[in-house]
Formats: sequence, structure tokens, C-alpha cells
Amino acid sequence: MTVCQEGRRLEGRRVQSWSYNRGVIHYEERLYRPPSEARSLILQATIGCSYNECGFCGMYRNKKFRVRPLAELKQEIEWARREYGADVQKVFLADGDALIAKTSFLAGVLDALTEAFPNLRRVSCYASPQSLQVRSVEDMALLREKGLTQYYLGIESGHDQVLLDLTKGVDAEEMIRVALKAHEADVKLSTMVLLGAGGRALSRDHARESARVVSAISPRFVSTLVMTPVEDTPLFEQAERGLVDTLTPLELAAELREFLAGLDVTGSIFRSNHASNYLTLAGNLPRDKAALVGQLDQVLADPENAPFMPEWVRGL
Repeated sequence: MTVCQEGRRLEGRRVQSWSYNRGVIHYEERLYRPPSEARSLILQATIGCSYNECGFCGMYRNKKFRVRPLAELKQEIEWARREYGADVQKVFLADGDALIAKTSFLAGVLDALTEAFPNLRRVSCYASPQSLQVRSVEDMALLREKGLTQYYLGIESGHDQVLLDLTKGVDAEEMIRVALKAHEADVKLSTMVLLGAGGRALSRDHARESARVVSAISPRFVSTLVMTPVEDTPLFEQAERGLVDTLTPLELAAELREFLAGLDVTGSIFRSNHASNYLTLAGNLPRDKAALVGQLDQVLADPENAPFMPEWVRGL
């Protein structure tokens, strides 16, 4: 069940490209959600992203960050209860940084969701490093007890220069520190790494350092995306001036192999199912690590027969 199902395969894919409402569920353009939230009720608890400085991200450039009134959200939850009731098992709190909102506000939203949906299994949201910096372990634990059990964290890279170039706002060690706060609160993390973010010059170092950071965090989920310039971002402007390397599918496969080979995690699920990827891989780590690296070795040894996604299949 989901109120919004358009673009359901894509991380960072807009659900709609215009403002609309269906019943009393209101969405302000553009609306995004991770692939695994395809069947979730999407509740736009906040508008935009409180940080909104990442040079590669155009998802919230046209929005001024704000927290929506709790009373409005309760009305929308009540409408969804009447329409869907027991069918709601997962809820995703949009937009890009709902975790930055006050604990009391989020607790109120979660209490309303728990009361409305008897079969609710999970509530999740995006979490920026900045929101994890200001959110205490105690507050995260409280919200986890109320149902907010998973965060989506864009690590992007473990290489400090790459993080600086991406205007991520933190270095690698700070990324590890804030992610471990979520672990301490027993919140599951779904993390993303941007293949190609270091260009050719830093490709191997970006892969190795990203593997080091992800290994230190040992998240429940690990996924890779391919960095792709999108309009209205600093990255796009740099690409237009010829200042951004675009790695070939084979170079990206080599970077991914380096990343996977360097991972030392326990009980993590790996996916490269975002539409920006040229290769779709999946497995459980560490159990499937050797098999995944082996698949990439075959691609590198025989690129002519590699199952690369054609450009027309890939998307943003």
C-alpha cells in the first residue's frame, strides 16, 4: 500500500513533479523516497532539507526548509487511517531531513501513526550527518521505541577530499562518529556510497576509504549509486565547464570491486539497485562477498559480455 507509487524503483526519484493532494494527504513538489519505501505511506513531515548544501544533490534546491504543523499531519494520518487502516505496514517520513525536527514533534507524529495503524512495522526517514550531530542517543532511542527504527544516511565517500569537494559538511571521522550514535540507539542504518565521486584521480582511494568508513559503521544496509550531475546543482555547473570526470562503466566496475573487496562488515545487506548503476548486484555480507567480487572480476576480464545497463534504461 502506498499513497504515492510513481518512480517506486528509484532512490532519489521524484514521486510527483507538481504539488497535489489526494484526499487530505498533501505533498509539496518534489517528493522523493528510497527504493525500499515503494509500498510505504509517505508522510511529508518536513519540507526540504535543513542542510541543503551537498553539491551533487538537486532534490530540495527549490524548497525552504520547514517543519509542518503537527495538527496538519495528524489530520492526514487520520485520513490515511480511514482509507487504508490495517494495510499500512511501513511509513516513510519525508522530506530530506525529518530527523532534524524536535524530538517532541517527531514523538507526536509517531504516537499518531502507532494509534492509527495497528499493523505498522516500521517508520523510517532520511538522516543527514548534521541531524545526527544534534540528535542525542537518548532522543534517538526514545524515537526508536516509538517506531522510528531506520535511517537512510548518505555517506557518499570515506575520502576527506571527496567529501570536501561534495560539500558534505563533515569529514570521514565525523561521519563514523555520528553514525555510531545511531547504532548506540539501536537504530538500523541504510547507507549510500557514490561511485565515481572521486573522479579518475581519486577513484581507488575513494573506494578504499569508503570501504574503511562503511566497515567502521557496519550498517544493516549498504548501497551504491553512480554520481550523476543533475540540473540546478554546483556539480552540474562544474560538469558543464568540463571539470567533472565521467567514469566509464568499466571504470565504475573496477571502483565497485575495490570497494567491495575492502569491506569488512557483519550482517549487512548489499544492493546496487538504484537506476543510476550500470550493474545490478545484490548479496549478504560477508557471506556473498567473494561471489560479488568474482562477478566484478568477470566483468573486468570480459567487458564485451558484461551485463551493463544501457543508457536508456538508467535514470535519475
